Amino acid sequence: MTFPRYGTAATALLAAYGVVRLSGDAQGPGATWTSGHLLLLGSLALFLPVVAGLRRRHPHPAATAAAAVAHAGLAAGIVQAVIDLVIGFRAADRAGMDALFLAVKAHPGVTPAVYTVGPLLFYVGLLALLMTAAIRRPVKRAGGWLAPLLVLLGAAAMAVSLNLLVVSAGCYWLALTSSPGKSPEPSWRWQLPAGRTGRRTA
Repeated sequence: MTFPRYGTAATALLAAYGVVRLSGDAQGPGATWTSGHLLLLGSLALFLPVVAGLRRRHPHPAATAAAAVAHAGLAAGIVQAVIDLVIGFRAADRAGMDALFLAVKAHPGVTPAVYTVGPLLFYVGLLALLMTAAIRRPVKRAGGWLAPLLVLLGAAAMAVSLNLLVVSAGCYWLALTSSPGKSPEPSWRWQLPAGRTGRRTA
């Protein structure tokens, strides 16, 4: 599967998760909870190669650091989705789920690492990756800033309400499809102008 297809598949699964949340009882154990979180888990897993692909397309220390942050956020999101699935299987009703969630979050560090701060790192890292790509694009193609703006819009929609997941998924898909390709070669590379040998150009 190529990089664009990974991005399309990841955002499609995220949008499907949003539709499932809107179509049934997504707050208690059952088919809706399980199917929705399986879609979410698949989406997060597919975003792993998307982030890796973005880093390869824009080889730069800043992109490498941003990718590491994004991968850490995805790892946290994957752990959260797995925990949610297990609790959904074990609990008989919403009250039982709440009790199990309290037990899990009682462990030191779990809440910030898995439920609050950790997952946010994905959006921070993805935004930083796309900003790095936009900065390293030729000035004449300033449209590269559209991608990070779309990620911000998608993250803002999710922050307002998870019922807007479909909107967020659309923003992320547009951001990934509008992301610039490989950055131009640095101007200091050795070139061989016609009729000359090994002259360093500015």
